[in-house]
Amino acid sequence: MTAIKHALQRDIFTPNDERLLSIVNVCKAGKKKKNCFLCATVTTERPVQVKVVKVKKSDKGDFYKRQIAWALRDLAVVDAKDAIKENPEFDLHFEKIYKWVASSTAEKNAFISCIWKLNQRYLRKKIDFVNVSSQLLEELPKVAEESVPSGENQSVAGGDEEAVDEYQELNAREEQDIEIMMEGCEYAISNAEAFAEKLSRELQVLDGANIQSIMASEKQVNILMQLLDEALKEVDQIELKLSSYEEMLQSVKEQMDQISESNHLIHLSNTNIVKLLSEIEFLVNHMDLAKGHIKALQEGDLASSKGIEACTNAADALLQCMNVALRPGHDMLLAVKQQQQCFSDLREHFARRLANHLNNVFVQQGHDQSSTLAQHSIELTLPNHHPFHRDLLRYAKLMEWLKSTDYAKYEGLTKNYMDYLSRLYEREIKDFFEVAKIKMTGTTKESKKFATLPRKESAVKQETESLHGSSGKLTGSTSSLNKLSVQSSGSRRSQSSSLLDMGNMSASDLDVADRTKFDKIFEQVLSELEPLCLAEQDFISKFFKLQQHQSMPGTMTEAEDLDGGTPRQHNSGVPLPVSSEKDMIRQMMTKIFRCIEPELNNLIALGDKIDSFNSLYMLVKMSHHVWTAQNVDPASFLSTTLGNVLVTVKRNFDKCISNQIRQMEEVKISKKSKVGILPFVAEFEEFAGLAESIFKNAERRGDLDKAYTKLIRGVFVNVEKVANESQKTPRDVVMMENFHHIFATLSRLKISCLEAEKKEAKQKYTDHLQSYVIYSLGQPLEKLNHFFEGVEARVAQGIREEEVSYQLAFNKQELRKVIKEYPGKEVKKGLDNLYKKVDKHLCEEENLLQVVWHSMQDEFIRQYKHFEGLIARCYPGSGVTMEFTIQDILDYCSSIAQSH
Repeated sequence: MTAIKHALQRDIFTPNDERLLSIVNVCKAGKKKKNCFLCATVTTERPVQVKVVKVKKSDKGDFYKRQIAWALRDLAVVDAKDAIKENPEFDLHFEKIYKWVASSTAEKNAFISCIWKLNQRYLRKKIDFVNVSSQLLEELPKVAEESVPSGENQSVAGGDEEAVDEYQELNAREEQDIEIMMEGCEYAISNAEAFAEKLSRELQVLDGANIQSIMASEKQVNILMQLLDEALKEVDQIELKLSSYEEMLQSVKEQMDQISESNHLIHLSNTNIVKLLSEIEFLVNHMDLAKGHIKALQEGDLASSKGIEACTNAADALLQCMNVALRPGHDMLLAVKQQQQCFSDLREHFARRLANHLNNVFVQQGHDQSSTLAQHSIELTLPNHHPFHRDLLRYAKLMEWLKSTDYAKYEGLTKNYMDYLSRLYEREIKDFFEVAKIKMTGTTKESKKFATLPRKESAVKQETESLHGSSGKLTGSTSSLNKLSVQSSGSRRSQSSSLLDMGNMSASDLDVADRTKFDKIFEQVLSELEPLCLAEQDFISKFFKLQQHQSMPGTMTEAEDLDGGTPRQHNSGVPLPVSSEKDMIRQMMTKIFRCIEPELNNLIALGDKIDSFNSLYMLVKMSHHVWTAQNVDPASFLSTTLGNVLVTVKRNFDKCISNQIRQMEEVKISKKSKVGILPFVAEFEEFAGLAESIFKNAERRGDLDKAYTKLIRGVFVNVEKVANESQKTPRDVVMMENFHHIFATLSRLKISCLEAEKKEAKQKYTDHLQSYVIYSLGQPLEKLNHFFEGVEARVAQGIREEEVSYQLAFNKQELRKVIKEYPGKEVKKGLDNLYKKVDKHLCEEENLLQVVWHSMQDEFIRQYKHFEGLIARCYPGSGVTMEFTIQDILDYCSSIAQSH
């Protein structure tokens, strides 16, 4: 390394007036090892410039070349990677980061130490040293002390460093002074020694002048000391005067302290008086109830609008007085305790008056509303509760007050309201459904009389109790209604003797008018119930102040509500928990309208008994009303109840579909008569036509599509089953006629979900038509057919077609002999018999005779052309032809069809 350093100094740096101070052998990190040297140099000329130079050995010869140089002032950071462990890697941060790996850790440390010293001397600690040991920055590295040739080591390393330590640059003012001094001496530059002697002499003269000046100033110093002594005496006199003044001020201070303490006590007393007055004003302003309010709470008229308004204002004022936020210590005052007790007594007294009055209003409403039941029971309408709701809503604010002040009484009012109103609504709704059932089954004088009789009469009461004893069965009065309807419609529906038998009737036996009437009645029932429930729910929300979605206690469990039982008694003021006021509204509605769901189920069961197809009407209407209710509030009582009833309607609809499929499976056909169009095929056509008219633009189209799929599969399977069991009518005829009818029905109705079944029906119809034609036509030219089968067999064995006529059994004479057996007259006779046979097989409803006959004509002509082709190929030039032509066949078929 010493030789390399000497060579670099000699060849590269000396010509450039530079001195090499430190060197390190490095290569770039992460790349192939191409060694180079990093050199720290300083210039020999002033001002000194410090550089880091990268030197690389030439590839062509044993000499070095200068590759790149960086000024040391451009170096920002030196990163030694690790201050503890030995690591040859280090980074130099110039305009970008250069990563190096030294040949040894010692060389790296020596180079970094040199850079640090140069930084200290020339750059005033500008460079940051990262991950460098503190010892390294204090000691000179040993590598730098390696011997260069003795004379050069002194000059390059040691001598220069000492010169650098002694040298100090002149500032601008010093340079200017030297220049002025040198300009004043002519030989300052030409004779430096003489100039130096001159400066030395002038310096000695100046030093002598300074000493004389110091000696001359001693007298002035003595005068100054005397003046200082006199000043000290004056200071002592001033201090004595200040002490006397301080004693005077101390007595004044004591007097002022006494005055200040008196003022503080006076201010404290005034402050306490003001605070006491403020507290008294606060209690008087917030806990004083006007006499008018007290009188309204004790004696106010709760029946008139003016009295209700006065009581409402008084109750609000009382609530404000009771809820005032007392300050600490107020509750210990006797007057405050007495006033609070007075407020509590007033609140208890008014809450009791309000609860008794509202209970009387609820009872009166039940009596008033029951008097109008008779006139409403004649028509299919429900009584309007709007006037009652309007009157009660005047008490809504008082109910809110009662809810916040005395929850036990509020809860009692809620129970009483539900009890009274549930009985009232039960009477109204049951009468309403009685009228609906009568209108569905047919109106008679007896039924009208029954509908208008007071429900208190014992006979009707017993019927009513038996009717509503079970929510799932029709008993009691419903049975009598069935008898009444049979009497009124017996002449029109002679096939049934009772409504209980109507479920077994064919849908084609019922009038469309009856179904339309049922649809209108059912829609009117739902249209009457829906606004009734919505109005009551809206009233409950406003009157009982339950519109806020907060956690509120309930009044009964959900199981008790659904069973319609009496709620269990519990301590007032400790209500049962309910998740929200919305749940409480739903529970109150369930209690009040507990009879709606069973009554609807009874009505649905009656409609299903009258005609199973009524389930289609009910499914559409009920789905629409459920959809409407769920759009308003999915969790409301109306939505939940109608949803439960919709499940029942859907079950009835599914049951109707299952019954139709079961009837298909149980169908029996006559062994002696033609099958024709099967009953369940005609019923499917009627069902599909009716369903399409009912479900047009309906919300639950998916249910109908599923039913279609089940029914059409059942129709397909059972048509094939009946066809296989048919003895009188050929299987192909049964399949062909019925699948043609199914295809025609599906094409006419254009049911999108049955497109695949429509194509399947058409394919089955086509296949069985072709099969029947081939089966019925058979081999009309039997001997000729056997002859040509033999010809085809010889050709299949390898005999050429033109050589078949040389076979003894198939020569031209044999061919002529066979052809003569089938003159045109015989062919026409055979075709006539075939037409009669087909006419016996086919039914008149589908009108397929001409279609089948045309297919047979085409098949016969196809066979004829086949025989003609064989004659032309196997007997060329023989002149042998059939005794009738294709035109003869067409004429025969046409004349036969016209004659029949």
